[in-house]
Formats: sequence, structure tokens, C-alpha cells
Amino acid sequence: MLGIKHPIVGGTMMWISNGEFTAAISEAGGLGVLASAIYESKSAFRDELQKIKSLTKNPFAVNLNLFPAMRPINNDEYIEVILDEGVKIVETSGHKAPENLYPPLKEAGCKLIHKCVGAKYAMKAESIGSDIVTVVGYENGGAVGNLGLGTFVLVPSVVDAVKIPVIGGGGVADGRGLAAMLSLGAQAAIIGTRLLLTEECPIHKDLKAALVNASELDTIVIMKCVNSAHRVWLNEPGKKAAELDTRNAPLEELIEVVGGHKAKIMFSEGKTDVGTIATGQCIGLIHDIVPVKTLFENIVSVAESLIKA
Repeated sequence: MLGIKHPIVGGTMMWISNGEFTAAISEAGGLGVLASAIYESKSAFRDELQKIKSLTKNPFAVNLNLFPAMRPINNDEYIEVILDEGVKIVETSGHKAPENLYPPLKEAGCKLIHKCVGAKYAMKAESIGSDIVTVVGYENGGAVGNLGLGTFVLVPSVVDAVKIPVIGGGGVADGRGLAAMLSLGAQAAIIGTRLLLTEECPIHKDLKAALVNASELDTIVIMKCVNSAHRVWLNEPGKKAAELDTRNAPLEELIEVVGGHKAKIMFSEGKTDVGTIATGQCIGLIHDIVPVKTLFENIVSVAESLIKA
């Protein structure tokens, strides 16, 4: 349906899923997904789409963000550019169904993927015209929702609930995870945390070095007090955000710890205790930093051998 070589989708990561990284994922045979919310103007967004098209001829997608944000996001402006530039795959994710965004995208023949947190929401997405749904279990890095369901139960429950294809994730870092996703009935796996530790990922080498030494115990769920639960790496700001959760701190106080301006410093300067970074429990399964193409080839090779066995 998507025209990709491998059944692997790159998880959208704010401030990280830029044009070059998106293109690297698509060029390696997966589906790269550009985070539109990074770009504050239509012209900057258009330039990034054109950069992707100059770097790969393979399919890629654009994510439209429906999560609460400090900067007002006008997805209609992004859609205008998406249609102008001929993008054919659009992912939506966030706290509400994207039904108001779908008509122009449907009319243009885009394949629509909606990322949600459970069977009820997947059925809603199917009913409004999603072609594919993505769900990730509680092991996932980033938004984990409020259902608390692990991947092994969430993915098959959604597969049973809808007739459209399902992309599953939450804890997938290698070929064992891909084989498991396919065994659970998903048609592809979405991976995010594993892609942080690739050569092409645009985060500082010092941050990569710290993450490659993390264990499966080094994550924590924060931001529950503002109904936006996220799993992040257990650094000092992560611990601070968890403490703010325990006393129901207001959003303004939380933003001082978890705001994107802090994350950008981490990513660009490698200062590991400035902000938070979305990280899944599978961080403990990752022990090297490799090119995306090498990673995908290894994941697929291991998955194929496990399925044959």
C-alpha cells in the first residue's frame, strides 16, 4: 500500500525527524516521516519537502501534529504545501481524530495513517477514512496514552477491531521485535528509540554515547498531571518532571523542565541533563550505533530467520 521495501516505519520525533533523517530512513527501505511541527513557516516546510525529494526517490510521509503545543499549529497551512509538493502519505497523531483534515487529503489520493492509543480510537479512525492505523504499547518512547496497555495485548486487540492494516510498535528494536509484530497480526512495525542510535540521527554524539549505555530500567513516564503521558529517558530533568507529576504541577512549571527549547539544546550541544528525550524501554536492547540501512537489513534478516524457524 505504501510502496516501501521493508515493513518498517520510522517514528516521528520532534526536533529530530527532519528532512535529511526522514530521507535516510526512506532511502534505507523503510518509511521516513517528517515532523511538520518543526517548521514555523510554509516556506521552511516547503524547502524541507524539496530537500527530501532531492535525497530519495522512495516514498516518505509527513506527520501532522494534533497534540497540544506551545506554538499554535495551523495544519491547514501544512496541508496546502503537502498538496502542492505532491506528498502521497500523511500520518496524523495526537489527542483528537483528524476528520476535519481528511477531505482535501482524500481528494488528492493521499494514503492516510492515524496513530492512536487503542481499539476504540482505531475504529474511529477507520470510520472517518484512515487507510492504516498505528498503535504502540506502553513500552513505547514518547506519548504512551492513558490506557497502560502493553504491546502484546494492544496490537492484537486493534487488529481484531479493524479491517484496515495495522502498524504496531512499542519496544521494537531488532528483528525479534519485527517478527513479534507480524506474529501479532500487524503488517509493519514502527520504531523510534532504535533510530536514535543510528549514524544519521541528528542528535549530538555525546547524547548518543549516554543513551547507548542506558538499560531497560532507565526510562520513566512523565506529564501524567497534564493528561499527556510521555515515556522519557531517566536523566535528572526526567526525575524532576516525575516529581512535578506527584504534586500536580501546572503546565507552565512543567514546560520549564520538559519544553522543546531544552530538548533542542540537548540534541545540538550534547548536554545530557538539560531537558528530556522520548525513549522507550527497548533502549536497554541497543548496544551499537550503525547506519540506518545496516540496521534495517539486520532487522529484516533476523526477522525472516525467526519466522522460517
